[in-house]
Amino acid sequence: MPFKSQAQRRKFAELLVEGKISPETFEEWNRETGGRKLPERVKGAKGARGAKSARGARGARGAKSAKGARGAKSAKGARGAKRR
Repeated sequence: MPFKSQAQRRKFAELLVEGKISPETFEEWNRETGGRKLPERVKGAKGARGAKSARGARGARGAKSAKGARGAKSAKGARGAKRR
């Protein structure tokens, strides 16, 4: 499997020095990568990292504002009223 970024190559070199991967594994990945110019970092899925923290921050405030919008009635009570 070839390296996808310079950051990944550095991480594997670090693991090699620590003895967590074998020299053969590092060489295999290096060989498969060849002389390609790699990007410093590969962008992940859209919003993969930021969404978690943003969701957590919005979730706390969003819950308060949603509760305020409903007033004293709970979501369950509101649904029950619609059925009647």
